[in-house]
Amino acid sequence: MGNKERIFLASPHMSDEGYEQGYIKEAFDTNWIAPLGENVNNFEKEICEVTGAKDAAALVSGTSAIHLALKLLEVKKSDIVFCQSLTFSASANPIIYENATPVFIDSDRDTWNMSPKALETAFEKYKEKGIKPKAVIVVHLYGICAKIDEIAEICKKYDTPIVEDAAESLGSIYKGRMTGTFGDYGILSFNGNKIITSSGGGMLLVNTSDSKEKAARARFLSTQARENKRYYYHKEVGYNYRMSNIVAGIGRGQLKVLDKRVEKKREIYFHYKEAFKDISDIEMMPINDEDTRCNCWLSTILIDENSKVKPLDVILKLEENNIEARHVWNPMHKQPFFEKYDYIDNGGVGEYIFNNGVCLPSDTKMTKEDMERVSNIIKTLWD
Repeated sequence: MGNKERIFLASPHMSDEGYEQGYIKEAFDTNWIAPLGENVNNFEKEICEVTGAKDAAALVSGTSAIHLALKLLEVKKSDIVFCQSLTFSASANPIIYENATPVFIDSDRDTWNMSPKALETAFEKYKEKGIKPKAVIVVHLYGICAKIDEIAEICKKYDTPIVEDAAESLGSIYKGRMTGTFGDYGILSFNGNKIITSSGGGMLLVNTSDSKEKAARARFLSTQARENKRYYYHKEVGYNYRMSNIVAGIGRGQLKVLDKRVEKKREIYFHYKEAFKDISDIEMMPINDEDTRCNCWLSTILIDENSKVKPLDVILKLEENNIEARHVWNPMHKQPFFEKYDYIDNGGVGEYIFNNGVCLPSDTKMTKEDMERVSNIIKTLWD
């Protein structure tokens, strides 16, 4: 078993057609190696065509996109920002960059994402204090669609904008619309483990009524806030956040195979679902296929808390066999840095998912044999 080829959780997967190399070659041939160029411009346009966003700004990461979204919303020191607790720290870190104060919101079991009920509780709690949050950051965890229409309705009621963290959900569709297009701002990530990758990079989707102006403002801030003069002139702090033309070329090529990647991710999910159907201790993550299409970025399971098998047992057993798996995100309100901030509970759903969840290998290069190898090893733990 030890000499078996490694199976990764999720690794970069370039197109068989070589689309990426074509765009990179074009950048080399025209000497557009540095930031800016036709690949950057066209990647933004093509992302908008695929997602339905009004405008977009290509950046160095999903984290930088969240940061600029908060800048565009004028989040400042001591402002309150509601943020989903069960997520990666990149969802919350930009709140701290602006010296604002996060308030963490628990998830619901239906979607693993922000609980509309807990969100409403948070709004009412802070309304009684005379405080209105500057933004709500909601996440589509592992590609699972949050109840974004309900969340949007609540935010509309309290006149609060949404930053929609769709870093893990490119290609997921909720009631006919791509995730990332419901919020005032949407966030995509093209990190190496995402469903498509540009080796690094992210995108800020702008869905506001003044989208052209806001996207232009994001591009301005992402290029060091340099004013349009013959010499370098700065009236405010800017950031080195603009995506390079080479990276954008990789992204453009990857975008052409997005549908193939979603199809493969879903194939992996349904393989696991079928393989574990007779193990009552295992519950697959809820993809709610009735009115959504989950991209199934990572296929994740919950193990019954009373099971003899624990999440770490699964991770270690796979590790013994040269297979990568990992725990679910540890909620932000449980992190040492963030535990001092307020948290709106919904029965400890996020903590339960963390304590009992396992992210299984979901690499789009996995063969049928690879999938069977993974599921068969896991099943031996219940023999």
